[in-house]
Amino acid sequence: MSENIIKIKNISKKFQKNNEEVQILNDVSLNIKKGEFITIVGKSGCGKSTLLKLISGMVPITEGEILINGNSVNGVSKDCSMIFQDARLFPWLKIKDNVAIGLKNISPEEKNRIVLEYLELVGLKGVENSYPDQLSGGMAQRASIARGLALNSQIMLFDEPFSALDAMTKVQLQEELLKIHQEKEKTVILVTHDIEEAVYLGDRVVVMAANPGVIKDIINIDIEGRKDRTNTEFLSYKNKIYDYFFEDRNKNAVEYNI
Repeated sequence: MSENIIKIKNISKKFQKNNEEVQILNDVSLNIKKGEFITIVGKSGCGKSTLLKLISGMVPITEGEILINGNSVNGVSKDCSMIFQDARLFPWLKIKDNVAIGLKNISPEEKNRIVLEYLELVGLKGVENSYPDQLSGGMAQRASIARGLALNSQIMLFDEPFSALDAMTKVQLQEELLKIHQEKEKTVILVTHDIEEAVYLGDRVVVMAANPGVIKDIINIDIEGRKDRTNTEFLSYKNKIYDYFFEDRNKNAVEYNI
């Protein structure tokens, strides 16, 4: 990992609400290297999900610039795939057709090959002819990830993808996401409220503060080999991030998981 695939330069974002201008993000800058896994944590309203949408081009920038592969983001970027908290599968389509929804201008044989490859990669081999309502929540989210992978985008953006899942399913999908990241060499940016998840998955953790949203710190997770959630080094990183949310105990309670 050496070259910067994403350059976020002095980004600000404002919205109109009740005839008033509300600033969501202020002067946010961040460089992300090709193949890096970045996690973003912060309390509700700090603009972390908005930042993902700005990177993807789904939402226009108010001030500043985002470059992907040296090109300014202006509209939805083909370099990015977005995976949301809910799987957003079309209930009337079979799983194989949901995964194939973004595949254009290729033969049916090639489309089928790609769909089956990524369903197998996310542990859904054999369910391609099922419908979404026949899948568990974890399986549906796996299908959503397969759909994002099938587009073969360089960058995968995850907006709290595991927050609605039970603890065991969440851990399983975290492991699968790390495996996919390593095997496919994707650049990944994942937004989460779960501090443990942020440390476990991230090469770097971006800590954001709110009103308006700014980057408070960027923490390099320097743990060699497979991360052990129970060792002292891991817990030290986790506690450092946790402490950011309690620097001012007079502020309103924040939404977090440890």
